[in-house]
Amino acid sequence: MNKTILVVDDDEVLNRAIARGLRNEGFNVISALSAEDAAEVLARIRVDGIILDRMMRGMDGLTFLQDLRAGGDMTPVLMLTAMTGPENSIAGLSGGANDYLGKPFQLRELVLRLNNIIKTSNAQTTPMPHGLIFTDNEFFVGDNAENACILMLSGEEKKLLQNLTSPVGNIAPASPMVAKRLRMKLNSVLSNLDIITVRGQGYKILDKNTHNK
Repeated sequence: MNKTILVVDDDEVLNRAIARGLRNEGFNVISALSAEDAAEVLARIRVDGIILDRMMRGMDGLTFLQDLRAGGDMTPVLMLTAMTGPENSIAGLSGGANDYLGKPFQLRELVLRLNNIIKTSNAQTTPMPHGLIFTDNEFFVGDNAENACILMLSGEEKKLLQNLTSPVGNIAPASPMVAKRLRMKLNSVLSNLDIITVRGQGYKILDKNTHNK
């Protein structure tokens, strides 16, 4: 069955162009020109993914997304915006976006990212540990864009952390030294996280706050 995508952008020309491109890729598309219109659509129809402009007339996309998540709606969201840079992507991801794509963009990249967040959302059963954000191929530590700072990792450490969080619960092999270094770096900035050894298999990340609930 074809996936249904809601495109939310107040630029009518761009909205139509995205919708046309997605339909050519086999998606069903519903368009909304405002966050308010999008809310009405979602009250009636379940969609598989949302492409959401950040800056719009009326309610902005980030506020709409935060309200959506606060209400328990976890539909995958790809945020589209001219506001690029790590601080803006962190704000979008902290607000609940699954991915963040800057304008201008190539339709092919948009489709690839959209398919990825839908696939990942369907497969992932647990969210990223609290305080840990992954964007622009880097891990950041913080609750939001204002206090987030990059987590300095070696290539091997970053690869291990990606494997451990895609999704959280994965067991990933690694050398004991790499796992030890990553554990020390995480422990120094996030007291709720630890990396434990799974005998004969590898390592697993543990969120103590979730584990103790």
